[in-house]
Amino acid sequence: MRAVIQRVSESKVIVEKKIVGEIKNGLLILLGIKTNDSDKDVEYMIDKIINLRIFNDNDGKLNKSIQDINGEILIVSNFTVYGDSRKGRRPSYTESAKYDIALKYYELFIKKIKETGINCQTGIFGADMKVCIENDGPITLILDSPNN
Repeated sequence: MRAVIQRVSESKVIVEKKIVGEIKNGLLILLGIKTNDSDKDVEYMIDKIINLRIFNDNDGKLNKSIQDINGEILIVSNFTVYGDSRKGRRPSYTESAKYDIALKYYELFIKKIKETGINCQTGIFGADMKVCIENDGPITLILDSPNN
């Protein structure tokens, strides 16, 4: 499982000219599911993400987590985070999970985030989406589960 995590002051997802998810002050997560991901990968990623200290404290140091600041999370499915462009000019996505497996773990990931009490918005799985991002920092991290 791979997450591209961006600290944002606001972000929204638009599908067919309608806003389907929108947050202020929090994290945008572009989530990719790999062919061999499992429930353990979901648990690892959730624990890591909600405890990442990437928000400023009163001294301007990165000492606070999304939970500490009562922030929000916007999750967008994105199989292209597993694009491999080392050969040729067209990326290969063979490491990305098939649709039904990816949907299963995407939905589980969302469910587990919501269980933490963090306000969570989402895009629409498999849809053509426009993602608007106002980066804060900018702070961008790439997090892989141990399977990777």
